[in-house]
Amino acid sequence: MEKPQIAQRAPFPTRLEPGNYFWCRCGKSSKQPFCDGSHKNTSFQPMKFTVEETEVVWLCGCKHSAKKPFCDGTHRGLAG
Repeated sequence: MEKPQIAQRAPFPTRLEPGNYFWCRCGKSSKQPFCDGSHKNTSFQPMKFTVEETEVVWLCGCKHSAKKPFCDGTHRGLAG
């Protein structure tokens, strides 16, 4: 199975308004943490998620969180 590219070894604190968003799963997007279509020709698809109220969220930057699209601290234990 193809592994995602690590975009950064820290979360992306992001203020979001209510609506739908597409989180980058492949790690290749130039618009991190959101998808820009860079996953084409890979096995990855963006993850759609919805925000119900204006809030600051911590979106995963390492792409390995068990709570995708949100950070769970997994980046602290990644090698490299």
